[in-house]
Amino acid sequence: MGRVPALHEPLKKILGGSTAKVMAEHLDLHTAGDLLHHYPRRYAERGELTRLADLPLDEHVTVVAQVAKAAMKTFNHGKGVRLEVVVTDGSGSLTLVFFGRGAYAREKELIPGRRGMFAGKVSVFNRTRQLLHPDYELLDRDSEAGAAEAFAGRLLPIYPACKQFQSWKLTKAVDTLLDLFEAEQWQGLTDPLPPSLRDGRGLAELPDAFRKVHRPRTKADIEDARARLKWDEAFVLQVALARRRHADSQLPAVARKPVAGGILDAFDAKLPFTLTEGQRTVSAEIFDDLATEHPMHRLLQGEVGSGKTMVALRAMLGVVDAGGQAAMLAPTEVLAQQHHRSVTEMMGELAEGGMLGGAEQGTKVVLLTGSMGVAARRQALLDLVTGEAGIVIGTHALIEDKVQFHDLGLVVVDEQHRFGVEQRDALRSKGKQPPHLLVMTATPIPRTVAMTVFGDLETSVLDQLPAGRSPIATHVVPAKDKPHFLARTWERVREEIEGGHQAYVVCPRIGDDLGEENGTKAPAKSGPKNDPEKAAEADGERRPPLAVVDVAEQLTKGPLTGLRVEVLHGRMQPDAKDDVMRRFAAGEVDVLVATTVIEVGVNVPNSTVMVIMDADRFGVSQLHQLRGRVGRGSAAGLCLLVTDAPEASPARARLAAVAGTLDGFELSRIDLEQRREGDVLGQAQSGVRSSLRMLTVIDDEEIIAAAREEAAAVVAADPDLEALPELRTALDALLDEEREQYLDKG
Repeated sequence: MGRVPALHEPLKKILGGSTAKVMAEHLDLHTAGDLLHHYPRRYAERGELTRLADLPLDEHVTVVAQVAKAAMKTFNHGKGVRLEVVVTDGSGSLTLVFFGRGAYAREKELIPGRRGMFAGKVSVFNRTRQLLHPDYELLDRDSEAGAAEAFAGRLLPIYPACKQFQSWKLTKAVDTLLDLFEAEQWQGLTDPLPPSLRDGRGLAELPDAFRKVHRPRTKADIEDARARLKWDEAFVLQVALARRRHADSQLPAVARKPVAGGILDAFDAKLPFTLTEGQRTVSAEIFDDLATEHPMHRLLQGEVGSGKTMVALRAMLGVVDAGGQAAMLAPTEVLAQQHHRSVTEMMGELAEGGMLGGAEQGTKVVLLTGSMGVAARRQALLDLVTGEAGIVIGTHALIEDKVQFHDLGLVVVDEQHRFGVEQRDALRSKGKQPPHLLVMTATPIPRTVAMTVFGDLETSVLDQLPAGRSPIATHVVPAKDKPHFLARTWERVREEIEGGHQAYVVCPRIGDDLGEENGTKAPAKSGPKNDPEKAAEADGERRPPLAVVDVAEQLTKGPLTGLRVEVLHGRMQPDAKDDVMRRFAAGEVDVLVATTVIEVGVNVPNSTVMVIMDADRFGVSQLHQLRGRVGRGSAAGLCLLVTDAPEASPARARLAAVAGTLDGFELSRIDLEQRREGDVLGQAQSGVRSSLRMLTVIDDEEIIAAAREEAAAVVAADPDLEALPELRTALDALLDEEREQYLDKG
């Protein structure tokens, strides 16, 4: 039994060092288990081909197609040659382009009628989709009759691949691996599903599922395999979360019950408006949790502007009444300062406890950030340790060792997915017993994602906007197709400002090569500078994203000349940022040209119009977040999405979806359907690679809900899974150290 368990075996022992190195570096595949779980993205039949009409731009794709025509062309006065090969699949066509010497060799192979698999990155040139210098494998070379025969009767798996390691190479690697497992009769493979569950739900055996997913004979095989492999993922993940909830329910906490006639009552009495129905319901759920002797773990979701801060503040005041302290953790200094400002404004004299003119039930509200002066910081720390300050608002500076609390009872975390788990954990350890935890997010999370990513938190949703918020009209501005629409955009901005309002202009990049702030790719250095078309042809890249610095300069010299235009981005010094924000809030700046730093929490009710440049480079949920910054006052908001994306592109469809609805839950659903779950979960799981490979959170709602019930039952009966050693093994494998840690700290 001296063998390494089959799934842990490193690929270099099975496939050789050089192959394993490429797979590790470019596809993050290291062990036999990683490769077995690297499932085909889809399957091509020999007769039917991928729909070329649907290919996404800028993605690395593999297509199966037939050569329709090939032609050698010259350019640059006959000095250069290129081979243009048009391949087709019935739904559309795609041009393959080869430059230079390689063109001649390929001309001999790529003749009309030949079929092959072609892999490369999709770009557009002269309105035609093309692959530049694609890799390919012809499927009908006579010399490889054996290979062609093997392909002929079979569904071709198309794997998520990369430039360095194409899909067909993955097929060969997986074949080698499957042969090895078959020869050893799948010893060393543990099945995580309890047999009763597997039989009860009629799911395939695990070896059978792997065979069918990688070497399907029929479409029914693929369905069987997927049904089984999805259950594995959903169940193991839900067991991990159920164990987490079980462990949490065993922890002690101090019950915090509000007191009559305290600071909360005084606060409610001076509110100038009544709470919405939703705010009342959610507050009741929170106060019920706070009154128990186990730590609350609640996720508060609500649209931008739905009044989450108000709900959180009332919970904090309730804890102060009960003799505890509350800490609010914000992802950035700008946001911490803003929360501090809005909380002290809402509380008025109640925030001046112990000061002249302060209310007698008042408490101190202190701010703690990394860039504070020494004296202010010392005073804040003193107020916390003595209990003088009932509420502290800050960045992760709150977590440092030096920060001591008198009696920390509640932690409110703003925008969960920007916060590392370690940080929440460190804050938790500041209480005499674990404090209650309230997590707020303005990103609407569909129910299934809440069940998977935040499965250890109870969820509350605020879905109505407070009275007095204005609707936001959103329009797409196709700058390339209709340049006069862009000119009209700047006229609209001017009109709003002349009407006494203010505007935001958002760009994906900072400029001066300071990089970017929202995860869009930094531009590759392109070829010939003066001719963008040539540059695009030279390296197949789109133009770089528009930058704050450049756009601000163009606007002040051009369409917005004479207006007060300022820039804001993440690389500015904190005090410079605050200064700009303060002046914008005070109405001393007309137009703020910014990156997504304004996405979270900037509140300037007088700003009524937002122009988002290169809007197609932002995610759907992100556009929705950004748009929530306007229309916060009584005047209606306007959001203009400027894009160069062609009319029929998926990017334009995404923008149309954003323009078409203000319902964040609907949009986050669209967002999930369009991006692969991994991105969404990856973002939420604080950078930990998503363990979901087969499960799609949106489509598999029933499986997830069923798995959650099964998992809860299993854990309730046997919290340590003593009777299910295979499930324990699978948990350890799926939730390798860092992921287990992640869930543990949930």
